[in-house]
Amino acid sequence: MWNKGLKRAFDLMAGIVGFVLLLPVIAAFLFLIYLGDRHWPLYSPERRGKNNAPFRMHKMRSMVIGADKTKMDTTSATDSRITPVGAFIRRFKIDEFPQFINIIKGEMSFVGPRPQIDREVALYTEAEKKLLTARPGVTDISSIIFADLGDIMAAHDDPNIAYNQLVRPWKSRLGLFYIDHSSFWLDIWLILMTVLCVVSKTRARRGIVWALTRLDAPADLVALCRRDAPLVPTPPPGSDQIVQSRAPADLH
Repeated sequence: MWNKGLKRAFDLMAGIVGFVLLLPVIAAFLFLIYLGDRHWPLYSPERRGKNNAPFRMHKMRSMVIGADKTKMDTTSATDSRITPVGAFIRRFKIDEFPQFINIIKGEMSFVGPRPQIDREVALYTEAEKKLLTARPGVTDISSIIFADLGDIMAAHDDPNIAYNQLVRPWKSRLGLFYIDHSSFWLDIWLILMTVLCVVSKTRARRGIVWALTRLDAPADLVALCRRDAPLVPTPPPGSDQIVQSRAPADLH
């Protein structure tokens, strides 16, 4: 297991170095986003972090102004709200670069369960609430396994419900598995696989399968990470019911 102090020290040092090195790239794309519609190029939505504390997670804005007012929180690849520059930066994960600021401030880690909005956290089962005991990350296992999330959601009329039925149950299980098995070497591996995923999602998933197999992960979790079978509606951890709506009471 990661020593919390060492993990934070790694995040801080690597975060400062990474931010300085990437600052020219960040500045260039922020300028391109601004040129597109003459609006503020950063998007800083509120997310829930460690111990359910709220914080502003910084991203490069990849959608039109006011896109979040639709309350469509899960984005498909065909979402009309995505701008031309936005599609590019989302494809190569460049929109996540401003989160180095969150890492330096201690609100996020390089690796950890991805932070969620209030509406999603309100749906958490008791088992899923353990995800809030860890500092959220820029990347995690599910970020690699579901790197094609936009394509998955494009086939569904209601991406929010589809996400909760098809992706969230596994995303939460992978997040809980990470918390129980976090280590320096696992973090380094996940960072490397995240970079590889930009080039080859298939090879990155194989890398995850290899790591989870070595960590004796449950067979169904390893099988899911291969992504060679269709996703089917599944109850989230701690529940025996498949999500039918986003009302918290429907989970219990």
